[in-house]
Amino acid sequence: MTTIAIVYHSGYGHTAVVAEAVSEVVTRAGATPKLLKIENAAQDFAAFLEEVSQADAVIFGAPTYMGDISAPLKAFFEASAGIWMKQGWKDKIAAGFTNGLTFAGDKGHSLTSMVVLAMQHGMIWVGSAQPLGNVNGNTTSAPEAVNRLGYSMGVVTQSDNASPDVTPPPGDRESARLLGERVAKITAKFSA
Repeated sequence: MTTIAIVYHSGYGHTAVVAEAVSEVVTRAGATPKLLKIENAAQDFAAFLEEVSQADAVIFGAPTYMGDISAPLKAFFEASAGIWMKQGWKDKIAAGFTNGLTFAGDKGHSLTSMVVLAMQHGMIWVGSAQPLGNVNGNTTSAPEAVNRLGYSMGVVTQSDNASPDVTPPPGDRESARLLGERVAKITAKFSA
């Protein structure tokens, strides 16, 4: 059975909702998820780095703050330098997601930060492969639409300034589930 590490930071609980949606479907797709919630940028990352090293794939997640990933995920990335020196994550499957208040907010830059880290490590990046949420005559990008914000590099979700119980909306949560399923299936094929 394949193992997928889901390494994420969540400042207000919304990104945790997305991570849990990813995890839920990883299990249904026949893989074992390892949810690794980063609490702060100063924590000891040794156990998380080991979990990712042992996993068959990793999915990174963070809120977008000021146009980039949050500082705790960035600190985790920097803590992986020793693994990079040995190319310990080379050929590992990787993917990512981000969440933020606005519909744009430079979330693509957050995904790019994740992709660059993966490329530095020689990892294999998996995008969302979800059609844009406003295709087939739907021009409203309704909250129930999958990939309503139109990103292909990874999953981008949007949360209103409300409780994580109600936001991000159903379509964004489904986008996260589809990413988890895709990563699980690709990882199983790659591992076979």
